Parts: sequence; structure tokens; C-alpha cells
Amino acid sequence: MNKIQIQRRHKSTPYETDYAQWCAEQGALLREGRLSDLDRENLAEEIESLGRSDKREIETRLSTLLLHLLKWQFQAERRKTGWLLTIREQRHQIKKLINESPSLKAYPRKQLASEFEFARLKAADETGLPEKDFPADCPYQIADVLDHDFFPGAPWTSDQLVRE
Repeated sequence: MNKIQIQRRHKSTPYETDYAQWCAEQGALLREGRLSDLDRENLAEEIESLGRSDKREIETRLSTLLLHLLKWQFQAERRKTGWLLTIREQRHQIKKLINESPSLKAYPRKQLASEFEFARLKAADETGLPEKDFPADCPYQIADVLDHDFFPGAPWTSDQLVRE
């Protein structure tokens, strides 16, 4: 829908009826400076949810990263190229999110303990090792978790990885 069509309409598309259309109309209204025509309540909610989605993405990526660090440390004989790639990917994506939203820099540290708790359970499930074999509290500092050179456990070389 172009700007002219939006100007001719007296009422914008309801948020619940067609989300994509609603977004396009709200964007056009903002660009045109027609602030009184905006669906302010839903627009504010959508803007706030953008920040929440970045936090949720950091949580998910941190949990996945911790899971793979645990597997890396506690199943050294089964280290796989895929684990290495997952560790690198999660670190890269978390760094990217923080670079895009520097106010989230402390968020991974705040979430470390709770995300470790879930990663520990998943590690036990995925490895078949008893839960008691994994530390109850996160053994890693957030700086290490996010450091691209940090890999817990015995030293390794890429030729030791199980190719998938």
C-alpha cells in the first residue's frame, strides 16, 4: 500500500486483522508525521517487544553455548566439528546482538546462572551422563563463555575432532 492510499483511508487496518498491513500503515503514518492517527498502544507494545526478543535470543543462544561447552568439556573423546561450529556461531551471534544493542552488554552475565541450569539438564539428557557428573553451578565466567579462544577441558587440535 502506498502513502496516497493510506491518506485516503479514515481508519487504519486493525492490529488483530492484518498484522503486516498494520505495520506498513503505521510506518507510513510515522513517516508522514501523522502522529495523531497512530495506533499508539499497539505500536508502543510492538516497540517494547523488540527489546524483549533480543533478550530472548541472547538467552537461547547462551543456553545453547553453555550446553555445547559442557559437552565439549565432559565428553572430550566425542568432540565433534559440529560442536565447535555451534560454539563459534553462538558466540558470534551474541556479540552481534550486543554490538547492535550495547545496553544489553550485561544481560548475558545476568542470565548465566539460570541458562546454565537448563543447559546442565540438557547436557545430561544429550550425553547420557548422570546429572551429578556436571557441576551444579556454572564453572565458567561469562568473559570465558564469550571468549572465542576459550574451550574448557583438555587441550585439543582440529585433527582430533570427530568429523560429521
